[in-house]
Amino acid sequence: MSTPESIRPLHDVWLRPRRVFRELAAQPVGLADYALAAGQGLVSWLAFSRQQDAGKAASVAGIFLKAVSFGSLAGIASLLLMGAIYARLGRRVDGVPVRNAVVHILAYGGVPVVASLGLWILAALLAGEAAFVQTPAPDADGFLVLLIRMQFIAYVLLMLWSIVLQVMGFSEIQGVATRRALGVWLLGQLVGFLALLALAVLVTVLVPDGGGI
Repeated sequence: MSTPESIRPLHDVWLRPRRVFRELAAQPVGLADYALAAGQGLVSWLAFSRQQDAGKAASVAGIFLKAVSFGSLAGIASLLLMGAIYARLGRRVDGVPVRNAVVHILAYGGVPVVASLGLWILAALLAGEAAFVQTPAPDADGFLVLLIRMQFIAYVLLMLWSIVLQVMGFSEIQGVATRRALGVWLLGQLVGFLALLALAVLVTVLVPDGGGI
């Protein structure tokens, strides 16, 4: 009798997400989940830096330093917040602990985003600060401009694939159709956005002048 093939979550989640999330559902949340969350936060900070044209005022080293310090912490905090939100939205299926399953989906579903870190590093090494500017300078090298655009397109595609993986994860764990799982994912994102917006408003009210900084 052949034994079941063991899964390699970081590898198999790309093309066999349902099996990966099914196998991970009952396992406790571990260091790998938090490391993946930190990686997602780091990449999200780099993308945000590009949207803010951070390359015009900061060095590549400075941008990555903030991404590692603040972005990583934000990624872990986001995992905890969204894990709690989706656990509330979800339900128990066959006795599976909802929170653990949800955290695994959010963490391992983000593997494609974490993988895009290599593209960000490559772009930064080749283009420098120009990799974190939305509109390249008029005299910028044509090859570098093309490289930066292709890198960002690849990042967006990988981010979309992460969303697909997470939706498939919710579909598998909750035992619902993919369309309904997409609705759950969108609702969770909306609730998370409103929670962060409320927090930002609260901070603004309590510290209107930035605390004198």
